[in-house]
Amino acid sequence: MPLQAVYPVAAIRRIEAHYLPTAQPPLMERAGQAAAADALRLCANRSGPVLIACGPGNNGGDGFVLAHELRRHGREVVVAFAADPTRLPTDAAQAHAAYLRSGGDTVAELPAPPADGWALVVDALFGIGLNSPIEGFYRGWIEALNALPAPRLAIDLPSGLDADSGRLLGAAFHASHTATFIALKPGLLTLNGPDVCGEITVHPLDLDAPGVCPPPAQVITPALFAAWLKPRRRNSHKGTYGDAAVLGGASGMAGAALLAARAALWLGAGRVYAALIDPAAAVVDMSHPELMLRPADELPEHLDALAIGPGLGASTTAERLLENALRRETALVLDADALNLIARTPHLAAALPRRTGPTVLTPHPAEAGRLLDTSTAAVQSNRLKAVLELAHRYHATVVLKGCGSLVASADGCWFVNTSGHPGMASAGMGDVLTGLVLGLLAQGWPAETALIAAVHLHGAAADQLARTGVGPVGLTAGELIGAARALFNIWLNDVQPPRHHHDPKTPP
Repeated sequence: MPLQAVYPVAAIRRIEAHYLPTAQPPLMERAGQAAAADALRLCANRSGPVLIACGPGNNGGDGFVLAHELRRHGREVVVAFAADPTRLPTDAAQAHAAYLRSGGDTVAELPAPPADGWALVVDALFGIGLNSPIEGFYRGWIEALNALPAPRLAIDLPSGLDADSGRLLGAAFHASHTATFIALKPGLLTLNGPDVCGEITVHPLDLDAPGVCPPPAQVITPALFAAWLKPRRRNSHKGTYGDAAVLGGASGMAGAALLAARAALWLGAGRVYAALIDPAAAVVDMSHPELMLRPADELPEHLDALAIGPGLGASTTAERLLENALRRETALVLDADALNLIARTPHLAAALPRRTGPTVLTPHPAEAGRLLDTSTAAVQSNRLKAVLELAHRYHATVVLKGCGSLVASADGCWFVNTSGHPGMASAGMGDVLTGLVLGLLAQGWPAETALIAAVHLHGAAADQLARTGVGPVGLTAGELIGAARALFNIWLNDVQPPRHHHDPKTPP
């Protein structure tokens, strides 16, 4: 699968500015024609006119080009346009004039649906430049458009969606399809974006975007970590694949630690320890007796990777164990209660960025807010800013979990994950992710590569289960572990390293 670049609005603007003065045909014409190709596909087997709602800016200009193209292909169009045409930006004004010269016209109000309904509804109201909530007149239009029983196509991105953050700005158009231009934007893929974008088609417009602005981010696919997906050598043993441990499991929470340990084991770690705080915890996991259970204070001195946090609790014992874990030079995964303890304990927060070993943090938005001394809402309002700040502040590789999980490294590299589904909103899923990361770290994967692979595998395994009828509703964390193992083994056999790879390190 080819790599998919993601560009925030500022980078898209730089690319546009580079090409606008000389591009022939102009960028707006290219965008409208590209959107028209999608529109014709979506209404190919549907009768009736196409309704296009055009706004007061360049997104509206794209809509006028689209309308012109559809009429040229014999489709009836109705263009709703309520703005002052004399105040349109230059390119949009030219597109509006060209549409009128071709014989098209506009109406100032959304018309009643025709008897047979609309073949397609197109949103060309507001594009990536929107930065304030949609209210009043246009909010009413968007709500009316969303109520129409027809396929709905958004031009560049659904109006009312923040292109960088995925926030909804007042009202938002709910598209069944989105035709986006030049490259993907973060807001299409994270927070509310996936709920309002529908199927996304990327139209590069024949521009060399990387030649102007190297991609600041990528969508996570196996191509990003393919260089590490290699079958095992026949001449190997359990020591070849690392010693891993999970530290946690306070009273009533042993299951969290066991889920993480099982995930690490099933993803290939050679030996896995589960060090449990609860003095009444079992001494053997009867469903997985391969795990080595022991008291929390009896961790082996040598470990290739350690995860702390699942079921850790907030006791003084937990704080002491976390302080000791931070002193280790081994690869370390911090999750759940470990993150909460760091957020509320200054000396632990200060120790974390001073670690010399690889560090991975796996917060959900509330935990991220505590680590940044802000609110969950503030984190969600700008997920990209939050994950980059976490990675920089704590000198760690971080995943901010949620819809469109974001992964960032301390050097500023970041990634967006699109695998997974809402059925993963159930207890223990985060513990399984921690175990998947742990298992790869134990086998010598670099922290960034291990985290992006584990995050993608976590969601892709859930997707695979849903395709076979397991979930999405009712999917449990324990069911995900076996599916992740099965899919990972398929990847090991099928994925070939790409010619160019993000990670410059060469796997052993």
